[in-house]
Amino acid sequence: MNDADFHATTHSPYHELLGIEVVEWSAGYVKLYCRLGPQHANRSGIAHGGVALSLLDQAGAFAGLYCAVPGHVRRGVTLDLDCRFTGQAAIGTLLTAEGHLVTAGRNVYFARSEVKGEDGQIIAYGASTHRYRAGSGDPNGVPR
Repeated sequence: MNDADFHATTHSPYHELLGIEVVEWSAGYVKLYCRLGPQHANRSGIAHGGVALSLLDQAGAFAGLYCAVPGHVRRGVTLDLDCRFTGQAAIGTLLTAEGHLVTAGRNVYFARSEVKGEDGQIIAYGASTHRYRAGSGDPNGVPR
């Protein structure tokens, strides 16, 4: 996948809002980055848990949506997301989220994801269930 196709396929207004970047993506796997800024802080001055939750959701979703066909895309919706917070992150930290596809059927797929700080410590982890949108259960996707 060339850079222009990669950007067009991974582009999301929500990612822009939060500062999430898709840095690696392949069948069954995705890696996301998010550099925490002042806009990500809660009232205590640390990263709001919603940022980690969003990263878990996006990593789980993208893990099952890779499409190698140029000009095509796969889309899905989250049905269920289970999250455990295990740490906290300071503003300025680069968070890394990784998602792994566990299994996929015709219409539904399951993923595991985790968010780590720069020191490699897990901030949050979870599991999610997603449903493919029309035509997206096919690994060849649908025209963008």
